[in-house]
Amino acid sequence: MGKSKRRSEKVIHVVFGPGGGRITRGSEAGAASSTALTGREPVTDLFTRGEIGRLLSLTPTRLRTLDRAGVVSPSGRRRGRRAYTFEDLIQLRAAQALLANKVRLRDVTRAVGMLKRSLPKITRPMVELRIVLEGSKVVVKPREGGAFEPTTGQLVLDFEVKTLRDDVVRVLRPTAGRERARTAYELYLQASQLDEDPATLEQAEGLYQRAIQLDPWLAIAYTNLGNICFRRAELERAEQLYRRALEIDARQPEAQYNLGYVMLERGEPARSVELFHGAIESDPKFSDAYFNLAMAYEQLGEPSKARPFWRSYIALEPHGTWAEIARRHL
Repeated sequence: MGKSKRRSEKVIHVVFGPGGGRITRGSEAGAASSTALTGREPVTDLFTRGEIGRLLSLTPTRLRTLDRAGVVSPSGRRRGRRAYTFEDLIQLRAAQALLANKVRLRDVTRAVGMLKRSLPKITRPMVELRIVLEGSKVVVKPREGGAFEPTTGQLVLDFEVKTLRDDVVRVLRPTAGRERARTAYELYLQASQLDEDPATLEQAEGLYQRAIQLDPWLAIAYTNLGNICFRRAELERAEQLYRRALEIDARQPEAQYNLGYVMLERGEPARSVELFHGAIESDPKFSDAYFNLAMAYEQLGEPSKARPFWRSYIALEPHGTWAEIARRHL
């Protein structure tokens, strides 16, 4: 038997749209612009009372009450008027949750005061934080710190700052959200020009990571980050990234193929079969998927199932070394 067809030297790049699709150098990738269209970042933005009302469903009366009581007051200015900062927004979200749980206003004031004293210590990115209530204290925790298990009788306040930021984009800044997604895609395209050269691999990795920070739903960036990890023989990390891409776009042929290839390399052809089939279903002209699906069936001792896929590969790629390997299996 021949060995599986490697793609570590031929990184797959995918584009938007159902099922994705590969792009070639010098075409769409060449359209990457050096202009940054970052849009407004919610954590540095300012919000009016009306916007806060829309986002958190807090009435003007409730906002004035919280202001006068010194619980949460607008600490910024927008066009000459008092406005809420993102830090104020975090405090309002905490106060809202506490009041909804019938906590007394004076206790809310004390808890939010604790939160205010914690927030200045926060360094970017704020999106990695969770806000929880432990007893009478509001505590800021890293998002990766694990689930919070309150003791009996404790009131739980638990929300991620990232979720709050994403809500701001969705409800109040949809245009900025579109600009961030466009910028993320441009970063992806720039990275795709660099990730095949070992000298620029780290630069490409950084660009992909920035793209994901701007647009966490950019499945194509996760796929190509997985390719970088695969080249470094970090197979577990590569698998995680391919699976993340498939959580976002279950039909992406590249992520299905690459994950199937990882399974094949790991000596688990049975697990790779479904993934290669999925890649072919999403992209019937994905020649390498036919080759490695045939190889998976050969490794499973089912050559009769492999033959149609050897033939399909030859039909798509009739010339070259891999075509000769496929013919030897017929």
